Amino acid sequence: MTVVMNPPPAFGMARRRGDGEGSVQVHMDEPAGIGTAKVFAVYGKGGIGKSTTSSNLAVAFSKIGRRVLQIGCDPKHDSTFTLTKRLIPTVIDVLETVEFHSEELRTEDFVFEGYNGVLCVEAGGPPAGTGCGGYVVGQTVKLLKEHHLLDETDVVIFDVLGDVVCGGFASPLLHADRGLVVAANDFDSIFAMNRIVAAIKAKSKNYPVRLGGVIANRSASTDQIEKFNKATGMRTLAHFPDLDAIRRSRLKKATLFEMESTPEMEAVQAEYIRLAEQLWKGTDALEAEPLKDRDIFDLLGFD
Repeated sequence: MTVVMNPPPAFGMARRRGDGEGSVQVHMDEPAGIGTAKVFAVYGKGGIGKSTTSSNLAVAFSKIGRRVLQIGCDPKHDSTFTLTKRLIPTVIDVLETVEFHSEELRTEDFVFEGYNGVLCVEAGGPPAGTGCGGYVVGQTVKLLKEHHLLDETDVVIFDVLGDVVCGGFASPLLHADRGLVVAANDFDSIFAMNRIVAAIKAKSKNYPVRLGGVIANRSASTDQIEKFNKATGMRTLAHFPDLDAIRRSRLKKATLFEMESTPEMEAVQAEYIRLAEQLWKGTDALEAEPLKDRDIFDLLGFD
C-alpha cells in the first residue's frame, strides 16, 4: 500500500483515473473479487445504528433462505455482537497470534456462526494512530477467499466504521455492489450521508459499486430525509422507528428477530424482511449528486 498524490498510478494496479483531482489517495493492490455474492457496504454517522441495522438485515436475508456473511469493519469489533452473543476475535487479533502467517489459520479461528446461521467475521483495525483500515479489510477478504468461504455465500454485508469515508475505510466500496446509508431524520445524520454519497460517487468512477439508497433509522418521520432525497436524487429504502425495544435488543445481546413478539416488533421484522427481499431482487443504481456544505445548511439548517 502506498500513499500518493493524483495522478500517479496506484501501486499494483493498472493506471486508473483518481477518485478526485488533487486528493491524497490510499491506493491498494487490485482487490480480490468476492465472487457471485451480492455485496452491500453499510455506512452512516457514528452511533446511528449501523451495526443494529446490518445484523438484523443479515438475519432477514437468512430468513428468506440466503447464506449470509457479515463483516464488521470497526476496531470496536462489535458489529456481530447480537448475532454471536459475544465479542469475537478479530482477523488482526488472530493474525498476530501466528505472526501474520495466514496459512497457519483455520477457518474456525476467525469465522463464527451467529443467529440463524449467519456467518460472522470482525476485521478489527490497526493499532491506534498506525496503519490503515483498508489494509485490514483487504486482508480479511483475502483470508475468506483462501479458505473458500465466499464460494457458497449469497450475501456479504460490510458494516463500516463511521461517516468520514477516508481512503482506508472506503475500501469495502471496492468490493461492494451497492453502498447503503443509515441515517436518522436530523441534520447531522444527513450531513454525514451527503459525505458518504460523495465517497460512493467517487469510487463508482473506477469500481462497480453504486448507491443503493438510505435506510431511515431511529426516526418517527422522514420529512428531512425526503427533502434531501429530492434535492440529490437519493431514495429511502426502508424506515425503522425509534423504538425502545430496538435499543434494548443490544443490551439483551439479541437480534430483533429474537425479541418478544409485539405488534410493533412484528412490524419492524416485516420491514427488514421486505428490505432484504427488495435488495435481493435488485435495486436500480442511483446517480445522486451530493450537495455543497453551504447548500445543506440552506436546505435543512435554518428551519
